[in-house]
Amino acid sequence: MKYNNTVKSVAIGSFDGIHIAHQALIEKAEAVVIIERNGGYLTPGYKRSLYTKKPCYFYHFDKIRHLSPEAFVARLEQDFPMLEKIVVGYDFAFGKGKSGNAGHLKQYFSGEVEVVEEIVLQGISVHSRIIKTFLTEGKINLANRLLGRSYQIDGSVIKGQGLGKSRLVPTVNLHTIQYQLPKEGVYATHTRIDKRWYPSVSFLGHRVTTDGSFAVETHIIGEEIAVSVHQSVWIAFQSMIRQNRKFETIDALKCQIDADIAAASKIIESVYS
Repeated sequence: MKYNNTVKSVAIGSFDGIHIAHQALIEKAEAVVIIERNGGYLTPGYKRSLYTKKPCYFYHFDKIRHLSPEAFVARLEQDFPMLEKIVVGYDFAFGKGKSGNAGHLKQYFSGEVEVVEEIVLQGISVHSRIIKTFLTEGKINLANRLLGRSYQIDGSVIKGQGLGKSRLVPTVNLHTIQYQLPKEGVYATHTRIDKRWYPSVSFLGHRVTTDGSFAVETHIIGEEIAVSVHQSVWIAFQSMIRQNRKFETIDALKCQIDADIAAASKIIESVYS
């Protein structure tokens, strides 16, 4: 079955994150062919399509990993019979055992192959791997700079431990899967509930002061929003406020949370000033 009978140019890659280097490839083509894998992601699965207006077509890696470079190109030409141009990054590898590169594309594809060279921003190579490293180090500002946007995750609302609303501050607790999560700690964020974004402060990590369980939770600053279990909620990270740490008492934790909310409010205000 053919994917599209009209597309004449495609950008190919994993496009995890749809960062500024990915955008440079995508803007040179009519459509995007995404090699989908299973694992920790900046943008899992179909969610890559949320960051581009171009039509996206997916190949699951497990379904094509056995193809030789020549067979992969033949598959592309079959699925896109009008294809005239392929755009890839400088480090693009494809085919069984990653045995193919841009040179093999030019060898096996009868049309044009455009290779986009490495994109460097302020001395940093723009690459998904680098962004993931920044996230694990809590360097949200650097990760966002390479993404060209705020790093976002989403999850379904779940029941929390009940301590927040009764003794601390009300939070929305989320169950997330497949995402590369930032370093454990507290962040200035925006949280989207339904179609509206709210200023927020978010925590992810183990609740070392209370029950020790892992949590992703967000507090909407200045408002109390009703959410239902299993509702989808998004968090956009702006800046790290502090690392996760243990407090001796619940009251000490409450004082720190109040300080975190004040710090987050100041950061979010500066973003929009």
